[in-house]
Amino acid sequence: MSYDNLCKRLVEKNPLDFIRWLLSAEIISAEVVKTELSLEPIRADAVILLRAANQILHLEFQTTPESEPPLPLRMLDYWVRLHREYRCPITQIIVFLKRTNVEAVFTEEFRAENTGHRYRVIRLWEQDPAPLLANPGLLPLATLAKTDSPETLLQQVAAQVATIEETSERQNLSASVELLAGLRFEKNLIRRIFSQGMIRESVIYQEILAEGLQQGLQQGRQEGRQEGELALIFRLLGRKFGGISPKLQKQIQQLSILELEALAEALLDFEQVSDLTRWLAER
Repeated sequence: MSYDNLCKRLVEKNPLDFIRWLLSAEIISAEVVKTELSLEPIRADAVILLRAANQILHLEFQTTPESEPPLPLRMLDYWVRLHREYRCPITQIIVFLKRTNVEAVFTEEFRAENTGHRYRVIRLWEQDPAPLLANPGLLPLATLAKTDSPETLLQQVAAQVATIEETSERQNLSASVELLAGLRFEKNLIRRIFSQGMIRESVIYQEILAEGLQQGLQQGRQEGRQEGELALIFRLLGRKFGGISPKLQKQIQQLSILELEALAEALLDFEQVSDLTRWLAER
């Protein structure tokens, strides 16, 4: 489940709710701008341009702090690219969704030699649920907020969702609530409080399902192509040398598709196994 994609959808649909919550500002208009930042493309979760205030709000949603490159370096990289393009004040916030005591969730700056960069961190499990309960677009995040009675909080969120009159909007919001609540609550409790059928009827659920299927198909095609390249190379090596050691087989299996294609061409010129060993060592 891609929780950051779900949160990104929430921001795109409800940018003003997030601005009021995170910036304590009354903004009447804002737009979500493109989130792929050049030069080398990197994908930001949400970038909101506040035109009236000439300001950027950049949000990153994380279930865990593990990241490569590390989050502080990523935030600096995002800031440089956004500043290069927009040349205006930029507020950066990482929102951690799932409770953890790992030191990285308490880190709010990048520091290296003569370079320093600060950003904000919000740990949802420390946040007052009241502002989240007051805004429909933030209800999914409210399920992860601070509380002495998690089940009561989930019931409060469900009650707020039930007040939404428009059916499709209620279904979509309910789906988002249920999906994010899964980071904290058992499935049986979520199903008991919410209508199980409602989530499957929602547009958001269908989009996430389709996205997952597409990723699976792409991964399947990628894996199938790689297996085909490996089979071809092992067949050619068998004909040329009669076989190779398990160690060399393992090295070849770890190559990328592009490297496998290069090897398929190179091995036509190999005269002995040492040529293969040398080729692999160079990579």
